[in-house]
Amino acid sequence: MTDKIPYLTAAGRRLEYAWWGEPPVAERPALVFLHEGLGCVDMWRDVPETLAGLTGLPAFAYSRAGYGRSEGIPLPRPADYHAPEAYDVLPAVLDAAGIGRAVLIGHSDGGTIALMAAGRDPRIHGVVTMAAHVFNEDVTIRGIRAARKAWRETALRDRLRRYHGDNVEAAFFGWNDTWLTDAFRTWNVTDCLPSVTCPVLVVQGADDQYGTAAQVHAIASGVSGPARDLILPGCGHSPHLEAPDSLLPEIARFIAGLT
Repeated sequence: MTDKIPYLTAAGRRLEYAWWGEPPVAERPALVFLHEGLGCVDMWRDVPETLAGLTGLPAFAYSRAGYGRSEGIPLPRPADYHAPEAYDVLPAVLDAAGIGRAVLIGHSDGGTIALMAAGRDPRIHGVVTMAAHVFNEDVTIRGIRAARKAWRETALRDRLRRYHGDNVEAAFFGWNDTWLTDAFRTWNVTDCLPSVTCPVLVVQGADDQYGTAAQVHAIASGVSGPARDLILPGCGHSPHLEAPDSLLPEIARFIAGLT
């Protein structure tokens, strides 16, 4: 990890961020990347830069509090931790970054946050979700328990420390512990979907170890705006990293239809 990425302050938190591509202009949207429950700016790898090149739009990513180089958080996380991220932090981040129009591209937790935010913020003109959840499933719990076992028995902690540094414990347990609580077993945010009127591209790997196609169908049928679902064969929980050659051009075409 380096100290080159700058910081902004949003909702009282100091958050790392990065830009790719041309500077944003008022009449064109920026691509805003929202990471997964174990992610951060660096874990997007070259995806924001690639999509900035394919679309001609600037790309922006930030690490939520408790991730990457951003400010740390106390644990435990509340069961409704997606809501403040969607309704308080993300709007403040867009304000701080000077983003007047946005296309949100969210992975897993980031996809959930994107959907929740899109129902309330008129600056959001389109959403791409990848492996998003809107309710809990048995397969999700099994996947999270497997991740906990990997944390104990493999080098997962060391691999994540390269990205999260001193935040590594909060990043892992803030996600893993919360999803395994009894309170989270009945977590469900499908009631936010009818408020989403912008176009949505709903992506999931057919072999996602954390969710089934029921998530895709719930999102695509639950939003009020136009929605397209895309299930990628032979792909797991991170389709943007596992199948970039097929997925990223599809995302670029979706964004071209918006702009």
